[in-house]
Amino acid sequence: MTDRFEIDGEEVLDGKVRPFGNSAHVTVPKRWRGADVKVVRTSEPTEETEE
Repeated sequence: MTDRFEIDGEEVLDGKVRPFGNSAHVTVPKRWRGADVKVVRTSEPTEETEE
């Protein structure tokens, strides 16, 4: 069962989380620099995490 969130915003972007050093990142358009954003995970991770 998933949670439902309602967020007021300007634009929606579908992306994929990619490895980045000891972390991960999501790339967004350069025009979003300086904007406030929210990230919502919509599926379970597919890779094993190393801790």
